[in-house]
Amino acid sequence: MIKRIVDFFGDEAHARRRLRLFYLVLVLIVLADFVVPREHAEYLWERLPGWSAVYGFVSCVLLIFVSKFLGHQGGLMRREDYYD
Repeated sequence: MIKRIVDFFGDEAHARRRLRLFYLVLVLIVLADFVVPREHAEYLWERLPGWSAVYGFVSCVLLIFVSKFLGHQGGLMRREDYYD
């Protein structure tokens, strides 16, 4: 069972099926957000369907760009042979 899962996620032969599966899960998550009741929301933007997905995606992309900037321009990244 584990071997089949590892082969599915590690083998390039399954890349097209993997991509379709990830897109399907993404669409299902966004659609599920339309079904969630919104009476507990405090702010206007929390009442918008899909807000959580958009906020999470933008936050993740921003985190990646900030960390890349800090690593390359901020001087945090070292050469591969720094400790040799």
